[in-house]
Amino acid sequence: MVDRTDRDAETREAEQRAQLWTPPQILPDPNPRDGWVHRYIRVKLLGDDDPVNASQRLREGWEPCKSEDYPEIQSKIPGMKRTGNVEVGGLLLCRMPTETYKKRQEYYDRLAAAQIESIDNNFMRENDPRMPLLKPDRRTTVTFGRKR
Repeated sequence: MVDRTDRDAETREAEQRAQLWTPPQILPDPNPRDGWVHRYIRVKLLGDDDPVNASQRLREGWEPCKSEDYPEIQSKIPGMKRTGNVEVGGLLLCRMPTETYKKRQEYYDRLAAAQIESIDNNFMRENDPRMPLLKPDRRTTVTFGRKR
């Protein structure tokens, strides 16, 4: 009679691949909250206060996150300054409602598209029928297989 071990008792630990090392995150991420988008805003630059950047971001709609609302971040950073807000290395954790963030993003997307269109129009203004310039095609296509 052959002595066999159960398959449940077998492990593949010896056969597992070695896990790759990745550097730790510099800034701790807050736990996701429904209806909010989070971002770190610069409030200090090279040790000096940066009130211009901070006030501009606050006018955009970002609001500072209170430290009592984010205990998961407070526990990750020992010796952190207790200012009432979540601040890490001159960066202040802020949040914005998702709807406002989407509207803000749409505005900047339209602005970028208008800039690209302006560049294309300026480029095509130099077009001459005797030596035509090619308008850059900003679309890509993916094909599978080969045509017969």
